[in-house]
Amino acid sequence: MTFLLRPAREKDLEALYRMAKSTGGGFTNLPPDRPTLRTKLVTAAASFARTEEALGDDLFLFILENTETGRIAGTCQIFSQVGIKYPFYSYRIGRITQHSKELDRTFRAEMLTLCTDLDGSSEVGGLFLDAGERASGVGKLLARSRYLFMRGHRARFADRTLAELRGAIDDAGNSPFWDGLAGRFFDMSFRDADEFNARHGHQFIADLMPKHPIYTALLSEAARQVMGQPHFSGRPAKRMLESEGFAFQNYVDIFDGGPSMMAETDRIRTIQDAQDVRIASLSVASEDPPSHIVSCGKLADFRACLAQVDEAGSGAITLDAESAALLQVAPGDTVTIAPV
Repeated sequence: MTFLLRPAREKDLEALYRMAKSTGGGFTNLPPDRPTLRTKLVTAAASFARTEEALGDDLFLFILENTETGRIAGTCQIFSQVGIKYPFYSYRIGRITQHSKELDRTFRAEMLTLCTDLDGSSEVGGLFLDAGERASGVGKLLARSRYLFMRGHRARFADRTLAELRGAIDDAGNSPFWDGLAGRFFDMSFRDADEFNARHGHQFIADLMPKHPIYTALLSEAARQVMGQPHFSGRPAKRMLESEGFAFQNYVDIFDGGPSMMAETDRIRTIQDAQDVRIASLSVASEDPPSHIVSCGKLADFRACLAQVDEAGSGAITLDAESAALLQVAPGDTVTIAPV
């Protein structure tokens, strides 16, 4: 229980860059580019400093720190609204039914339509956890603490939340979906296009991509096979999103064909299950696994960790002393808890 989630700071740049280089590509929200990451940190600092409790164009960037070693083990992000500065493009998978009277046959075709239907949604993304920590259980802390932050600052987020999962990429860093569709209209590799998007946004897609619907039957078999499928490393993340109430609603990423998962913000399970409680007393940490994710603080003072929590009656709790020290709280303070 030595992992603490906190807002990112300027000094975290090199740790972010190290993690960005470890993603293997296709990770638009965490590009291996120092200037872009530095800009993200500056934007996040301004977002955390904004005092108006209203929906804006904010980016909240968080760091998962091992407080025993000081090593940064993970990161995640929340965008208050997408499609504000640049349109947020997706492909919507649809179907058209046509009937030939002469042949007495009905034909059903699947189509991809370029759209900006998801503009205005909040987005959770940019989640990365060091491979050595993925068996420790802190992935839940990294992912779900974002929802506790959203709950505590609800006016700053939209009524709909999306999560884009990275699509299938081969060992050489190529995307079958890109090669089968968008790559035919751009003189760019998938990696080059993805890096350009991370730095400059989606506008070049609007400038160069065809606007008419595309029949999926015209795509390569490889492109059709991966459409709407997450990268193999993202399958646990997809299951975690589904457990929170997110669902695939036939929107896919325009670059790699990965699925976009959607949920009503107020119906996200962690947001629904969370409670604000008072700390009655502290206890000595036992060998038992943590029972709750616990958070406290507003904006730049937000902190979260895994903790052992016991009911103390009258809506109060007993919190293990080690977690209290991480969160910098004491008996009498109020924290937010959500069951693990």
